[in-house]
Amino acid sequence: MSRANARRLLSALPPAVYIVAIYTFIFLPVVVLVLFSFQDGRLPVPPLKGLSTRWYEAIFADRDLMGALGNSIVVAVVSSLIAMILGFLGAHALARHRLPGATFLQWLLMAPLSVSYLIIAMGLLITFTSAGVPKSLWAVGIGHVVINMPLCFGICLSQMGGHQVSAERAARDLGASEFKVILLISLPMLWPALLASFFLSFTLSWDEFVIAWLVSRFEVTLPVEIWSLLRGGLNPKTNAIGTVVFAISMALLVVIEVLLSRRRKAS
Repeated sequence: MSRANARRLLSALPPAVYIVAIYTFIFLPVVVLVLFSFQDGRLPVPPLKGLSTRWYEAIFADRDLMGALGNSIVVAVVSSLIAMILGFLGAHALARHRLPGATFLQWLLMAPLSVSYLIIAMGLLITFTSAGVPKSLWAVGIGHVVINMPLCFGICLSQMGGHQVSAERAARDLGASEFKVILLISLPMLWPALLASFFLSFTLSWDEFVIAWLVSRFEVTLPVEIWSLLRGGLNPKTNAIGTVVFAISMALLVVIEVLLSRRRKAS
């Protein structure tokens, strides 16, 4: 090996080590979670005592877990859809109309992003209790709209450029109503941002625990049910349901990437 090649190899070594280390740091816990979900013993800890799908069969036969899984999906879909619509309408209003105190209103809509979920959850609990709103999945959904709407607003606002303004103005000049402008011009041009905001909201709602735990009672979401399982100690069922949650999250990311890559190729 020549001296130049050896020097190139040495220079490439630190970045390679860094990349391996950072990916190991990120994915090692997930790999351990998935591996021990197939543990054939009663504890998800080393050593691995053979591979089995018995814990997956157990979680799919567990009515409480499946009920919580269904609750999580319903809450995530509905709350993300509402957060996306409200975020888009707020962004459209602030980007297309001159409102007094627009900068302050924009800051106010984004402010919840900097507040911890625990503080928001405590505020929601006090508000719901004062208003007589019972603990329920509806309360959880409202809480998830509160935390996800600022995210949807920020994503939509960042994608509202000048070329959309020109297209919307041309549509109005041709006699289109404001509703038709939004429906036929703004929404189709912003669909990647809307899609991204919906799926990001879905992912955050899907994993959210603190709000769901504080404002729900008998009907709980999956993170709350997993926490209840963990209170009884380590259990391979928690690894199995965690693996299912991880697989669903990865499937959503793949769907987003495929749709966005098609959009990039089309443009």
